[in-house]
Amino acid sequence: MNQRLTFHKDFFQGLQDGIPVGLGYLSVSFSFGVMAVNMGLPVWSAVLVSLSNLTSAGQFAGIGLMVAGAPLVEMVLTQLVINIRYSLMSMSLSQKADGTMTALHRFLTAFMITDEIFALASQKEGQVSRYYMYGVGLIPVVSWTLGTLLGAVAGGLMPEALRSALNVALYAMFIAIILPTARHSRPVLLVILLAGGASCFMRYAPVVSRLSAGFAMILCAVAAAFVAALRYPVEEVEHGDR
Repeated sequence: MNQRLTFHKDFFQGLQDGIPVGLGYLSVSFSFGVMAVNMGLPVWSAVLVSLSNLTSAGQFAGIGLMVAGAPLVEMVLTQLVINIRYSLMSMSLSQKADGTMTALHRFLTAFMITDEIFALASQKEGQVSRYYMYGVGLIPVVSWTLGTLLGAVAGGLMPEALRSALNVALYAMFIAIILPTARHSRPVLLVILLAGGASCFMRYAPVVSRLSAGFAMILCAVAAAFVAALRYPVEEVEHGDR
């Protein structure tokens, strides 16, 4: 009886918390669906990518590599660099998991973790149950997949001028995401400037410009993060400190 009450309470609390995230995902995944169709992917393929990945930056980066016919190793390394933070988020949330979170449920709920879902779960008071994680992840996963489907279908019906305008809007979306954080964080600003400068260098420099987009992205991201880590090291906290 107590378990049933916990299910209802935690699951529906998760659903409620996940609604704003799901609404936000609709617009972003819609743009991804339009972009995927514009680049030649069939509708079912675009939807399958969103359903099996749930990572905006990784999908936008990966779609270009897929269309360009990049080798599998390049795709794997690119996704590893972009999405490795999700592994760290999962390990962090595992410290808040309660007794209902068995190994199987940890594996399943880890698939649902995004930046926003991690923020909601980590800020929740007390421990986090599997019921809450399934609830908070359900609507975002459905919204992300549904938005991709709508965008992919609409992309095939839209005139070329409108589809091109939506592709440009993607860059504006990324700028809107990074600028607020960069204004309040010097390390983030440094990473953005370094990665942007390195990307321009690798695009136009005589020798390195021959590198594929995936490997260029990996080198830029790793180099920018390495320099920022040296410039702004994280101070170690003693075990007795808080």
